[in-house]
Amino acid sequence: MIEILNPGEVSRARRTGALVAEILRAMRDRAEVGTNLLDIDRWTREMIADAGAESCYVDYAPPFGRGPFGHYICTSVNDAVLHGLPHDYALADGDLLSLDLAVLKDGIAADSAISFVVGKARSGADTAMIAATREALAAGIAAARPGARIGDLSHAIGTVLEKAGYEVNTEFGGHGIGSTMHQDPHVSNIGKPGRGYKLRPGLLLALEPWVMADTAKLVTDADGWTLRSATGSRTAHSEHTIAITDDGAEILTLPN
Repeated sequence: MIEILNPGEVSRARRTGALVAEILRAMRDRAEVGTNLLDIDRWTREMIADAGAESCYVDYAPPFGRGPFGHYICTSVNDAVLHGLPHDYALADGDLLSLDLAVLKDGIAADSAISFVVGKARSGADTAMIAATREALAAGIAAARPGARIGDLSHAIGTVLEKAGYEVNTEFGGHGIGSTMHQDPHVSNIGKPGRGYKLRPGLLLALEPWVMADTAKLVTDADGWTLRSATGSRTAHSEHTIAITDDGAEILTLPN
Protein backbone atom coordinates (compact mmCIF):
# COMPACT_ATOMS: atom_id res chain seq x y z
CA MET A 1 0.00 0.00 0.00
CA ILE A 2 1.20 3.49 -0.89
CA GLU A 3 -0.49 6.11 1.26
CA ILE A 4 -0.81 9.79 0.32
CA LEU A 5 -1.55 12.00 3.32
CA ASN A 6 -3.78 15.06 3.28
CA PRO A 7 -2.52 18.38 4.76
CA GLY A 8 -4.10 17.66 8.15
CA GLU A 9 -2.38 14.28 8.35
CA VAL A 10 0.96 15.80 7.33
CA SER A 11 0.53 18.31 10.16
CA ARG A 12 0.05 15.42 12.60
CA ALA A 13 3.10 13.72 11.12
CA ARG A 14 5.15 16.78 12.03
CA ARG A 15 4.16 16.32 15.68
CA THR A 16 5.04 12.63 15.60
CA GLY A 17 8.36 13.37 13.95
CA ALA A 18 9.19 15.99 16.55
CA LEU A 19 8.48 13.45 19.30
CA VAL A 20 10.74 10.83 17.72
CA ALA A 21 13.53 13.41 17.39
CA GLU A 22 13.06 14.51 21.00
CA ILE A 23 13.29 10.96 22.33
CA LEU A 24 16.37 10.12 20.26
CA ARG A 25 18.10 13.29 21.44
CA ALA A 26 17.29 12.43 25.05
CA MET A 27 18.59 8.87 24.64
CA ARG A 28 21.78 10.13 23.02
CA ASP A 29 22.34 12.49 25.93
CA ARG A 30 21.82 9.65 28.41
CA ALA A 31 23.94 7.07 26.57
CA GLU A 32 27.21 7.23 28.49
CA VAL A 33 29.89 4.74 29.40
CA GLY A 34 28.17 2.32 31.80
CA THR A 35 24.61 2.99 30.58
CA ASN A 36 22.64 -0.24 30.19
CA LEU A 37 20.73 -0.87 26.96
CA LEU A 38 17.72 -1.96 29.00
CA ASP A 39 17.68 1.43 30.71
CA ILE A 40 17.63 3.13 27.31
CA ASP A 41 14.67 0.94 26.39
CA ARG A 42 12.90 1.76 29.67
CA TRP A 43 13.46 5.51 29.32
CA THR A 44 12.12 5.34 25.76
CA ARG A 45 9.00 3.51 26.92
CA GLU A 46 8.41 6.14 29.59
CA MET A 47 8.77 9.05 27.13
CA ILE A 48 6.42 7.41 24.62
CA ALA A 49 3.82 6.86 27.35
CA ASP A 50 4.19 10.39 28.73
CA ALA A 51 3.51 11.77 25.23
CA GLY A 52 0.34 9.70 24.83
CA ALA A 53 1.93 7.90 21.87
CA GLU A 54 2.35 4.24 20.94
CA SER A 55 5.40 2.14 20.15
CA CYS A 56 5.65 0.76 16.62
CA TYR A 57 8.06 -1.91 17.84
CA VAL A 58 6.82 -3.62 20.97
CA ASP A 59 4.25 -5.80 19.17
CA TYR A 60 6.04 -5.84 15.82
CA ALA A 61 6.31 -9.38 14.45
CA PRO A 62 7.44 -9.44 10.77
CA PRO A 63 8.49 -12.65 9.00
CA PHE A 64 12.21 -11.81 9.25
CA GLY A 65 12.22 -11.48 13.05
CA ARG A 66 11.54 -13.81 15.96
CA GLY A 67 8.59 -11.70 16.99
CA PRO A 68 7.09 -9.93 18.67
CA PHE A 69 10.04 -7.55 19.18
CA GLY A 70 8.96 -6.85 22.76
CA HIS A 71 10.95 -3.62 23.21
CA TYR A 72 10.57 0.07 22.40
CA ILE A 73 13.79 1.06 20.63
CA CYS A 74 16.44 -0.72 18.57
CA THR A 75 19.89 -0.57 20.21
CA SER A 76 22.58 -1.81 17.81
CA VAL A 77 26.15 -1.87 19.16
CA ASN A 78 29.40 -2.09 17.15
CA ASP A 79 28.94 -4.96 14.65
CA ALA A 80 25.14 -4.84 15.05
CA VAL A 81 23.56 -2.54 12.48
CA LEU A 82 19.79 -3.13 12.36
CA HIS A 83 17.01 -4.30 14.69
CA GLY A 84 19.30 -4.46 17.70
CA LEU A 85 17.31 -6.10 20.49
CA PRO A 86 17.90 -4.33 23.83
CA HIS A 87 19.53 -6.64 26.34
CA ASP A 88 21.54 -6.52 29.56
CA TYR A 89 24.66 -4.79 28.30
CA ALA A 90 26.50 -1.79 29.77
CA LEU A 91 27.97 0.50 27.12
CA ALA A 92 31.77 0.63 27.06
CA ASP A 93 34.08 3.48 26.08
CA GLY A 94 34.38 3.57 22.29
CA ASP A 95 31.23 1.57 21.54
CA LEU A 96 29.51 2.58 18.31
CA LEU A 97 25.80 2.75 19.11
CA SER A 98 22.91 3.06 16.66
CA LEU A 99 19.46 3.93 17.99
CA ASP A 100 16.42 3.38 15.75
CA LEU A 101 12.97 4.51 16.87
CA ALA A 102 9.49 4.48 15.34
CA VAL A 103 6.45 5.89 17.15
CA LEU A 104 2.76 6.28 16.32
CA LYS A 105 0.94 9.37 17.59
CA ASP A 106 -2.48 10.69 16.56
CA GLY A 107 -2.69 7.96 13.94
CA ILE A 108 0.57 8.81 12.11
CA ALA A 109 3.98 7.14 12.46
CA ALA A 110 7.50 8.56 12.17
CA ASP A 111 10.82 6.70 12.09
CA SER A 112 14.41 7.87 12.61
CA ALA A 113 17.85 6.51 13.48
CA ILE A 114 21.14 7.95 14.68
CA SER A 115 24.63 6.52 15.17
CA PHE A 116 27.34 7.87 17.47
CA VAL A 117 30.36 6.79 19.48
CA VAL A 118 29.96 6.48 23.25
CA GLY A 119 32.84 8.08 25.09
CA LYS A 120 36.02 8.42 23.06
CA ALA A 121 36.15 7.27 19.42
CA ARG A 122 38.65 4.48 18.79
CA SER A 123 39.60 5.76 15.35
CA GLY A 124 38.58 8.14 12.62
CA ALA A 125 37.10 5.19 10.73
CA ASP A 126 34.01 5.17 12.95
CA THR A 127 33.33 8.88 12.60
CA ALA A 128 33.96 8.70 8.84
CA MET A 129 31.49 5.85 8.47
CA ILE A 130 28.83 7.68 10.46
CA ALA A 131 29.46 10.81 8.38
CA ALA A 132 29.06 8.81 5.16
CA THR A 133 25.60 7.59 6.17
CA ARG A 134 24.59 11.13 7.10
CA GLU A 135 25.90 12.50 3.80
CA ALA A 136 24.07 9.77 1.90
CA LEU A 137 20.88 10.57 3.78
CA ALA A 138 21.22 14.25 2.90
CA ALA A 139 21.75 13.33 -0.76
CA GLY A 140 18.63 11.18 -0.79
CA ILE A 141 16.59 13.95 0.79
CA ALA A 142 17.92 16.50 -1.71
CA ALA A 143 16.75 14.27 -4.57
CA ALA A 144 13.21 13.95 -3.13
CA ARG A 145 10.71 16.23 -4.84
CA PRO A 146 7.41 15.89 -6.72
CA GLY A 147 7.95 14.12 -10.02
CA ALA A 148 11.19 12.46 -8.96
CA ARG A 149 11.24 8.70 -8.84
CA ILE A 150 12.30 6.35 -6.07
CA GLY A 151 15.29 5.29 -8.16
CA ASP A 152 16.56 8.88 -8.09
CA LEU A 153 16.70 8.77 -4.29
CA SER A 154 18.30 5.32 -4.24
CA HIS A 155 20.90 6.41 -6.80
CA ALA A 156 21.77 9.52 -4.79
CA ILE A 157 22.18 7.52 -1.59
CA GLY A 158 24.17 4.70 -3.18
CA THR A 159 26.49 7.04 -5.05
CA VAL A 160 27.63 8.63 -1.77
CA LEU A 161 28.06 5.29 0.02
CA GLU A 162 30.02 3.67 -2.80
CA LYS A 163 32.20 6.75 -3.31
CA ALA A 164 33.08 6.52 0.39
CA GLY A 165 34.21 2.93 -0.18
CA TYR A 166 31.32 0.94 1.29
CA GLU A 167 29.48 -2.02 -0.17
CA VAL A 168 25.71 -1.53 -0.19
CA ASN A 169 23.34 -4.20 1.08
CA THR A 170 19.95 -4.30 -0.68
CA GLU A 171 18.06 -6.58 1.72
CA PHE A 172 16.88 -3.71 3.93
CA GLY A 173 16.36 -0.05 3.10
CA GLY A 174 13.96 2.83 3.38
CA HIS A 175 10.21 2.65 3.05
CA GLY A 176 6.94 4.45 2.87
CA ILE A 177 5.35 5.40 6.18
CA GLY A 178 2.06 6.89 7.33
CA SER A 179 -0.75 5.33 9.33
CA THR A 180 1.54 2.30 9.70
CA MET A 181 5.30 2.09 10.13
CA HIS A 182 6.25 0.07 7.04
CA GLN A 183 4.55 0.69 3.71
CA ASP A 184 5.39 0.71 0.04
CA PRO A 185 7.37 1.97 -1.76
CA HIS A 186 10.62 0.28 -0.79
CA VAL A 187 13.60 2.64 -1.07
CA SER A 188 16.78 0.69 -1.72
CA ASN A 189 20.08 2.27 -0.71
CA ILE A 190 21.34 1.83 -4.28
CA GLY A 191 19.51 2.08 -7.57
CA LYS A 192 19.14 3.52 -11.04
CA PRO A 193 17.75 7.02 -11.61
CA GLY A 194 14.47 7.51 -13.44
CA ARG A 195 12.95 4.25 -12.24
CA GLY A 196 10.25 3.32 -9.77
CA TYR A 197 7.32 5.11 -8.20
CA LYS A 198 6.88 8.81 -8.99
CA LEU A 199 6.84 10.97 -5.85
CA ARG A 200 3.73 13.04 -5.04
CA PRO A 201 3.01 15.68 -2.38
CA GLY A 202 1.66 14.01 0.74
CA LEU A 203 3.89 10.96 0.46
CA LEU A 204 5.92 10.17 3.57
CA LEU A 205 9.18 8.26 3.26
CA ALA A 206 11.67 6.95 5.81
CA LEU A 207 15.11 7.07 4.17
CA GLU A 208 17.79 5.07 5.97
CA PRO A 209 21.31 4.59 4.61
CA TRP A 210 23.30 2.05 6.62
CA VAL A 211 26.65 0.37 6.03
CA MET A 212 29.10 -2.10 7.44
CA ALA A 213 32.80 -1.27 7.32
CA ASP A 214 34.06 -4.08 5.09
CA THR A 215 31.14 -6.20 3.89
CA ALA A 216 27.58 -6.12 2.57
CA LYS A 217 26.66 -9.45 4.14
CA LEU A 218 24.44 -9.70 7.22
CA VAL A 219 24.07 -12.46 9.78
CA THR A 220 21.22 -12.82 12.28
CA ASP A 221 22.08 -12.94 15.97
CA ALA A 222 20.94 -15.82 18.16
CA ASP A 223 18.27 -13.51 19.60
CA GLY A 224 16.42 -13.83 16.27
CA TRP A 225 16.33 -10.07 15.68
CA THR A 226 19.69 -8.31 15.75
CA LEU A 227 21.39 -8.10 12.34
CA ARG A 228 25.18 -8.00 12.43
CA SER A 229 27.98 -7.65 9.90
CA ALA A 230 29.15 -11.07 8.76
CA THR A 231 32.78 -10.13 9.40
CA GLY A 232 32.26 -8.58 12.83
CA SER A 233 33.12 -5.14 11.46
CA ARG A 234 31.69 -1.90 12.81
CA THR A 235 28.50 -0.41 11.37
CA ALA A 236 26.51 2.83 11.11
CA HIS A 237 22.90 3.83 10.36
CA SER A 238 21.19 7.19 9.77
CA GLU A 239 17.49 7.76 9.09
CA HIS A 240 14.91 10.53 8.75
CA THR A 241 11.23 10.57 7.93
CA ILE A 242 10.45 13.11 5.22
CA ALA A 243 7.25 14.48 3.68
CA ILE A 244 7.11 15.24 -0.02
CA THR A 245 5.73 18.76 -0.48
CA ASP A 246 5.10 20.99 -3.48
CA ASP A 247 8.52 22.54 -2.84
CA GLY A 248 10.57 19.41 -2.25
CA ALA A 249 11.17 17.38 0.93
CA GLU A 250 10.45 18.42 4.52
CA ILE A 251 12.40 16.58 7.20
CA LEU A 252 9.98 15.64 9.97
CA THR A 253 12.42 14.08 12.45
CA LEU A 254 14.94 16.88 12.92
CA PRO A 255 15.57 17.76 16.59
CA ASN A 256 14.58 21.28 17.59
